[in-house]
Amino acid sequence: MTRVRRAGRITFAALSVPNYRLYFAGQSTSQIGTWMQMTAQAWLVLTLTHSGAALGGIVALQTLPVLLLAPYGGVIADRVDKRRMMIALQSAMGIQALILGLLTVTGQVRVWQIGALAFLLGLNNAFENPSRQSFMMEMVGPDHLRNAVTLNSVMVNVARTIGPAIAGILIATVGEGVCFLVNSASFAAVVTSLLAMDLSRLNPAEPTPRAKGQLREGLRYVRGTPQLAVPLLMMAAVGCLTYEFQVSLPVMASKGLHAGATGFGFMTTAMGIGAVAGGLLVAARGKIGLRPLVLAASVFGVAMTFASLAPSLAFELVALAFVGSASITFMSTGNSTLQLSAAPEMRGRVMSLWFVAFQGSTPIGGPIVGALMGVLGARAGLGLGAVTCVAVALAGLAMLAAHKARSEGSVEAQHAPDLVEPGDQPLDVLRRVVDREGRPRRRRDAEPAHQRLRTVMSRAHAHPEPAEDLADVVRVRALEREGHQRATVRGRGRTEQD
Repeated sequence: MTRVRRAGRITFAALSVPNYRLYFAGQSTSQIGTWMQMTAQAWLVLTLTHSGAALGGIVALQTLPVLLLAPYGGVIADRVDKRRMMIALQSAMGIQALILGLLTVTGQVRVWQIGALAFLLGLNNAFENPSRQSFMMEMVGPDHLRNAVTLNSVMVNVARTIGPAIAGILIATVGEGVCFLVNSASFAAVVTSLLAMDLSRLNPAEPTPRAKGQLREGLRYVRGTPQLAVPLLMMAAVGCLTYEFQVSLPVMASKGLHAGATGFGFMTTAMGIGAVAGGLLVAARGKIGLRPLVLAASVFGVAMTFASLAPSLAFELVALAFVGSASITFMSTGNSTLQLSAAPEMRGRVMSLWFVAFQGSTPIGGPIVGALMGVLGARAGLGLGAVTCVAVALAGLAMLAAHKARSEGSVEAQHAPDLVEPGDQPLDVLRRVVDREGRPRRRRDAEPAHQRLRTVMSRAHAHPEPAEDLADVVRVRALEREGHQRATVRGRGRTEQD
């Protein structure tokens, strides 16, 4: 019993933070409503048009603003109070759902109205999601970030199972409009949770002053920081060609396995169950950094391969359970790695690029996957996803090998040689650097020493480098915090003034 309790505390560690408990409760309610609206909206469009092309057009209208505007949404997120911005934009989402619900229940809804409201929702998402992603660090801090991100992914997958089921019942009994109205009401839960938070327990990043070229600055920062650029490139490829399950699974169910709508429902459920189980395992034992991300991509590719080759529905359900588990592992590992590696003043811009890579690529990847299945058959969609994951894993492995070679050939004297002694472990170096370099000259610029140490120690797990590299990384962080000219370490032995 004691082991069970200990495992529970580790798995749900982020829920020990009161503000995150509020946020989690509000988002759980809102996410169920969101999946209800997505299901009802798709059914309504098909009812009005009897056209799959029309449904694809509505999905494109909703995701296109994310592709085009989310990077700028990240710039705004770095400039403003993220909690206040979320309150405003979540309220706007509730109003959008209310308008769609009223139009539907009164019988006045038209396809062009659904398209216009879907575009507005996508526009809202482009600015709200970067704030929400980067706000996670401000709520829970670096100690619980990975756990919080993973629990959030688990919650989304649970909602993806519950929401459509409730929507199906409501559509059959009272119509699609009620689903939209219920979703509108669900936003009250998340807004209330944000308003009720204890602000003294938050650790907000200092807002970045408005200036020209901040979007370009963010792109340069990511391009010059391998810990950020590599995971983003990996997610861009996998997000574009592997996560297109809304396109590949229905075709696989109907034409690849001849399982019909019932089989498709089982496939979606199996993948959701696997995602929840995998998410809980990652929440308890997951790691961050490029090496775990490469491993997650490899497992993802293997699971996708079995899913594409499954000879029957039974085998497919087992394979998709592993696909769901691997997909949430890959997603959570990449998300946490980026947040812990990004400088606080850049976190909004970095996470906006993550959102573009994951969801904004749908207008590009969806048609590619659909066209490939039209030429090569139903299994080609999942097969393309498998090939993409394997290719990404191999590329990440090559980058790890290149980084190791650079590290072995580096000159220790160039980077804080007095901070590294023979036999040092990385955490020994981190403590020494924090003690020697981590005290800002101005007290008002300082954060509590114990919190600085926890932040640096948590970031250590995101870096596979030996002690010398970690000393270099933390020295640069210390200089940034003291208000010196910011610097970005590129590999080992090169420092580029920003």
